[in-house]
Amino acid sequence: MNYAQTIDYLFTRLPMFSKQGAGAYKKDLHNIIELESANGNPHTQFKSIHIAGTNGKGSTSHMIAAILQEAGYKTGLYTSPHLKDFRERIRINGEMIPESTVISFTEKMRPFIPVIEPSFFEISVAMAFDWFASSEIDIAVIEVGLGGRLDSTNIIRPILSVITNIGYDHMNILGDTLEKIAVEKAGIIKESIPVIIGEVIPETKEIFEETAKEKNSPLFYAEKLQEVVNWQYEDHRLSITVKERGHDDAQHYYPELSGFYQTKNIRTVLQSIRFLQQEGWHIEEKAIHNGLANTRKLTGLHGRWEKIADDPTIILDVAHNVDGIKVILNQLELTSFTRLHIVIGMVKDKDVTKVLTMLPKNAIYYFTQAQIPRAMPADRLQEMADIFSLKGKIYNEVNLALKAAKNAASPKDLILVSGSVYVVGEVIP
Repeated sequence: MNYAQTIDYLFTRLPMFSKQGAGAYKKDLHNIIELESANGNPHTQFKSIHIAGTNGKGSTSHMIAAILQEAGYKTGLYTSPHLKDFRERIRINGEMIPESTVISFTEKMRPFIPVIEPSFFEISVAMAFDWFASSEIDIAVIEVGLGGRLDSTNIIRPILSVITNIGYDHMNILGDTLEKIAVEKAGIIKESIPVIIGEVIPETKEIFEETAKEKNSPLFYAEKLQEVVNWQYEDHRLSITVKERGHDDAQHYYPELSGFYQTKNIRTVLQSIRFLQQEGWHIEEKAIHNGLANTRKLTGLHGRWEKIADDPTIILDVAHNVDGIKVILNQLELTSFTRLHIVIGMVKDKDVTKVLTMLPKNAIYYFTQAQIPRAMPADRLQEMADIFSLKGKIYNEVNLALKAAKNAASPKDLILVSGSVYVVGEVIP
């Protein structure tokens, strides 16, 4: 098979969450254990950091990877989903896995697929672990796909576990309360492995502390150890001043990821790096500054309050749940523009109604849908939005919606493309 045929095989022959939703989610680790066993257990052959959380885990993973790269370490990075190219999920020092490696791994594992019946995600995880091991990386940053306890990535035994935060998402799979969701995320906490919690709320604190105690895992709260003493957002650029507990000097950072909500993620990143330094990893302050200042360039991350054009300003953000949309709305309050145009599409299994109740009524809407089976039809989204006095037209293709917004916008207006990872993926340059 060539690369196109291989990708077609992976996308069409294996259960895929972006197409099927919960039906593609495998609720145990059996398949990934079988895949790894058939391939010599490559996940045991490299060090790793494991990162879970409702929001921010992608940004956090990329920032940590960028800093490690700047420190001179050969760094693997596994994230999901991809925006345009499957190979975005699997990188070493920012470079995507080669097409030839995708082909050869798929061919190698193809005899096992009818027997094990893995999902698309399980195969992609196994592929990442195989490439990381064969490439003899120094460390991998592994982002959880969904939840934690039963996620395929949870087969690893990392040197550090990280949980960014807990919010409402994937309730049909993870549970309908913050406590239930926290139990699933806390499932990545391993025996005697330190864990860093980015943000803590009363509903989840006891769950994390009890799990860490049961596992004999040292527990650290980033928000208590890394204090954001000042931050500014101006001209779509973020600057942040952070003071570590027990240290007199504060550090000033200028992260390339400019959404103000990155102030929370950066605390988690800095505490994770501090742990690595204490464990003997040589990471100078210069590497931290450079990694944060060049995260997108170093790791290929897109779609996090990303400005892709001026006059009018066009912003892409993959926010797709209530908490994610909430921070986007806060970000808009810090941003200057004349009129707001929102290109929005969502998937059917999100809390669409709750999101619509939050959106501004004075914006001009362009209702659209990504080209995936789980996408909510644009006409249905418009019908629901109309109940909340959100007005706009229907576009059955995302790029047509964006084109219409660009034609209608004045130079001082702002166009926001959001609501779904898959919507943003269709307009990434």
